[in-house]
Amino acid sequence: MESQDSEYGAGAEDTAGRCPGDGRTDPATEAFVAHRNLLFTVAYEMLGSAADAEDVLQETWLRWAGVDLGTVRDQRAYLVRITTRQALTRLRTLGRRKESYVGPWLPEPLLTTPDVAEDIELADSVSMAMLLVLETLTPTERAVFVLREVFDLGYEEIAEAVDKSPAAVRQIAHRARSHVAARRPRGPVSRGEAKDALDAFQRAAETGDIQGLLDILAPDVVLLGDGGGIRKAVPRPIVGADKVARLLAAGLPRISAAGSLQPAQVNGYPALILHLDGAIDTVFAVCVDNGLITGFYAVRNPEKLSHMRHTTPLRR
Repeated sequence: MESQDSEYGAGAEDTAGRCPGDGRTDPATEAFVAHRNLLFTVAYEMLGSAADAEDVLQETWLRWAGVDLGTVRDQRAYLVRITTRQALTRLRTLGRRKESYVGPWLPEPLLTTPDVAEDIELADSVSMAMLLVLETLTPTERAVFVLREVFDLGYEEIAEAVDKSPAAVRQIAHRARSHVAARRPRGPVSRGEAKDALDAFQRAAETGDIQGLLDILAPDVVLLGDGGGIRKAVPRPIVGADKVARLLAAGLPRISAAGSLQPAQVNGYPALILHLDGAIDTVFAVCVDNGLITGFYAVRNPEKLSHMRHTTPLRR
């Protein structure tokens, strides 16, 4: 699949961008385009939504285009600061929207490039499991955690981005780290473990091997389905291997008979995409701990599947 074009980079070149008469892009556009993938990753990790991250990048560009570059000492840091502030504003709005969301809310899955999977820390930070853990932080805690733990920004730099003192940021970072450590899997999941788990699910779907599925489900596995009120999905989390296996077993014949399951790299890890009638119906992702599936995530809301048509480059 083709990589996503730099939408705002291209737009920036068209609107602000080219130096009269010589066809070159101006310095503001060049800087924005150079850091665009990084800025998108910052926004996406803070929001869990590619659509909202794209909106944040548009807002970032509009503010960046009006900046006097002669006053900017570090363009990357300045752009990250704008993006973080816009994402914080959007995150608070997103929180209110989630309160009225129909059924469980899951992050918007991304079809990612191979280099994301090769960067273990980046893949872990954008995994479905980690994004769900980040959902339990306050907006400021999430921003501080992402900027510090994922992008390794200094406390002074983060303080400017979130309008806090460096001392306050240190305290927030410590609190966020403790919160995440208590809720995340024991360590980054190997791609092999995730692939083995999904292979078992695919075999069960194609052969009816429910016991094979049970063998790889953790006793306290949690299944979440996100249909957003548009597509049918489980209205609440399903907990326990027996319940999850029975629920999946009820849908496996339809999957096997009417659709096709194709492996893909989603949010840095192996996943499966269910195609029905030539269209993407569901993205299946898993969280694996000690070789067993502890989290099973099925995203069906069509509004969250548009970024599955092309790869999305992510950067740290």
